[in-house]
Amino acid sequence: MRRIATIGVYGFTADAFLETLAGGGVGLLLDLRQRRGVRGSDYSWANSARLQHALAAAGIGYRHMKELAPTTELRQLQYREDDRQGVGKRNRIVLAPEYVERYTREILDRFDLGALVADLPSRAVSALFCVERDPEACHRSLVAERLRVEHGLLVTNIRPG
Repeated sequence: MRRIATIGVYGFTADAFLETLAGGGVGLLLDLRQRRGVRGSDYSWANSARLQHALAAAGIGYRHMKELAPTTELRQLQYREDDRQGVGKRNRIVLAPEYVERYTREILDRFDLGALVADLPSRAVSALFCVERDPEACHRSLVAERLRVEHGLLVTNIRPG
């Protein structure tokens, strides 16, 4: 049975991130970010080239899934809601309802998850990856829930610490 995990950048060091993936049996990291960089020196390890190099050294595959990334317009919609609520991306705990509705309709409903599932490794966990610490604050939770409901994948949410 294929399994999916979700994981974010915030709250991890590079070493802890890689150890957590390895300890969880992750063999493939699916990067769901539109822009594959993270601001700040604490998280420079998660910038695309560095991350891919570290994953390769750890024997973990990498695939950029830009088709599942939110558009700039959708990200801006969420940022406006964050501003309205006085929260930042690093401490958001939930997605805006309009963001959820539009991401689902404009991106998730149009993506062939069946083809993705068929291409996932059967003997290793695949991890949906973005930046937010908590899956409920990130679009990866929407993808994971769809994979669980429509394709029967077991989902584990990985959090730091």
